Amino acid sequence: MRRITVVEYDEQWPARYEAESTVLQITLGEVISRIHHIGSTSVPGLSAKPIIDILLEVCDLDELDQLNVAMERAGYRVRGENGIPNRRYFTKGEDQRSHHVHAFGVGDPQIVKHLAFRDYLKKNKKEAEEYAEIKHAAALASEDNIHRYSALKADFIVHHLRLALVDLK
Repeated sequence: MRRITVVEYDEQWPARYEAESTVLQITLGEVISRIHHIGSTSVPGLSAKPIIDILLEVCDLDELDQLNVAMERAGYRVRGENGIPNRRYFTKGEDQRSHHVHAFGVGDPQIVKHLAFRDYLKKNKKEAEEYAEIKHAAALASEDNIHRYSALKADFIVHHLRLALVDLK
């Protein structure tokens, strides 16, 4: 059973992202247009589940689908859209996950949302601290139910994502 654990920021997270970014670039080659470190592990000082989230902007989702076996050889489990239309989702590690890869076609609105929320938390330390408190409480209250954990964070994310998107205009 997967445990939901939120830990203090780890200075090694950026290096873990860089190392995995290299693996993905070798594995997927020119299918990748851009690659980004997203999620809480990408925000210096922010507590997080110790899983590196990576966002791929890909030239063509169909071409990416042709590389599922290569992703499996690189240690990933292929999960398809996994509830988000036009996304390809991959996880590394079973009960103890180390990486999540979210892939979208270039120009997909989800890319803007992920990057805006990350950048908002980087710029707004008070809000990032509030988010860390919510995540710690949600991890305890969720009883290792990932859906409950996500639901307990949802109001904060929706509200602050809206503010982050306004900041872009």
